[in-house]
Amino acid sequence: MMKNTPRREDGLSRERIIEESIALLDSSGESGLTFRALAERLATGAGAIYWHVANKGDLLTAACDAIVARTLLAAPVADAAPQEVIRALALGLFDAIDAHPWVGPALTRAPLQMPMVRILERLGQQVRAMGVAEAGQFAAASALLSYIVGVSVQNAANAQMGRALGGDRTAILGEVASAWSALDADEYPFTRSIAAQFPQHDDRADFLAGIELILRGIAR
Repeated sequence: MMKNTPRREDGLSRERIIEESIALLDSSGESGLTFRALAERLATGAGAIYWHVANKGDLLTAACDAIVARTLLAAPVADAAPQEVIRALALGLFDAIDAHPWVGPALTRAPLQMPMVRILERLGQQVRAMGVAEAGQFAAASALLSYIVGVSVQNAANAQMGRALGGDRTAILGEVASAWSALDADEYPFTRSIAAQFPQHDDRADFLAGIELILRGIAR
């Protein structure tokens, strides 16, 4: 019998499956990535997809790895100072995770798999280029990795929460600042002191300030 949906199994590849998965994740989030939905986008059967990926976890890791690989490829390498490469890499990952919020959870659930290994390798090469002694290279690269991934994931989560609350960043941060200003002055002196600055703070600038602090520590 003729099927209502034409099948396009010719040319089906792991790369094409990953690209369609990324599009589906961007539009529908992780919960929207199902083999049924993916099969519909690819106009094929779920069985054909299983020839290329083992399960949803494998597919998520592969999609995450594709985003990470593209981000690393865009970072400067030739004739660039290691600190410059680290800044560019950090900001590239920050923006990539902000644009693809599902990448953050996928990274943290696969800490020993290729996406994290790619990032660690690139950071480690730059730490070496900075002249860090071998005994301290892992600690320095790990500190950068943990900060970059952790802050980027939190920033993406904040953005998603903001959209869920209506999307008006200024209004949301203004409410938070107002609540902080009302905290007990003896228990929360620092939080009260920064409340007025909070609604105007720049997430990317603050993120890069943290990178600078770590780079200064490594240089010393």
